[in-house]
Amino acid sequence: MSTLSVTIVQSDLAWEDRQANLQSFGRQIESLEGAEVVILPEMFSTGFSMRPEALAERMDGPTVGWMRDMAKKKRIVLTGSLIIEEDGRYFNRLIWMLPNGELGYYDKRHLFAFAGEDQRYTAGGRRLIASVKGWRVNLQICYDLRFPVWARQKNEPSLMEDEEDFGGPLYAPSSPAESEYDVLVYVANWPERRAHAWKILLQARAIENQCYVVGVNRVGEDGNGIRHSGDSMLVGPLGEILFTRSGEAVVHTHLLEKSHLEEVRSKLPFLRDGDSFMLF
Repeated sequence: MSTLSVTIVQSDLAWEDRQANLQSFGRQIESLEGAEVVILPEMFSTGFSMRPEALAERMDGPTVGWMRDMAKKKRIVLTGSLIIEEDGRYFNRLIWMLPNGELGYYDKRHLFAFAGEDQRYTAGGRRLIASVKGWRVNLQICYDLRFPVWARQKNEPSLMEDEEDFGGPLYAPSSPAESEYDVLVYVANWPERRAHAWKILLQARAIENQCYVVGVNRVGEDGNGIRHSGDSMLVGPLGEILFTRSGEAVVHTHLLEKSHLEEVRSKLPFLRDGDSFMLF
């Protein structure tokens, strides 16, 4: 319980080609040994497309099924977002897939109006804080990074549901005496032209929430001619960069240390001085 292995998969994406992307990610995941949590980019099966009517799947569709199969086969937690349709509405939905086939999901709260995402997709209204090996993981998507209140540690109980496999409850409890979560994850299709903001904001979220932050971005050019430099990053609770890579595909595994996190929070107990608030 004192460590958590996190694997970043920074990859190019075949534009709106689910089969090609699943095959590519499948090969990369198959080669992993000893992985625990594997993180894919935003809309990993299609790229960041504004054509959900042509590309959306249902929760019983092929990509969620693929995630279930891969998680079971490799005994990992597998996460990333894809385009989901429910009741005629489209969601940019992050799936947290457990190796026993159970899942949690988070619908992107902040839709990127600059690209018209708010016109094509429905915003989510609740956060997902999952639990694995005693670590609590707050799962968010791309543009959410620009809105610090949505990620802020808060002193209220979180929803808790029993989940017997792979580390306990799907939703982790919290109390005023402890941090709400330990790791903050952002999956993204963040463009190269705004890479500076991406890198600075990832570090800021780590510092202000005294947690590990994992940002997983894509590389390559999408179907709209927008370039992505990756710059996926692992950041420690003091804002220190533990890993980053720019301009190329990479699969990187890093071991997060609970003892370091606890030491930082103990020596610098800033979170207890924060403001209590509720999100509606």
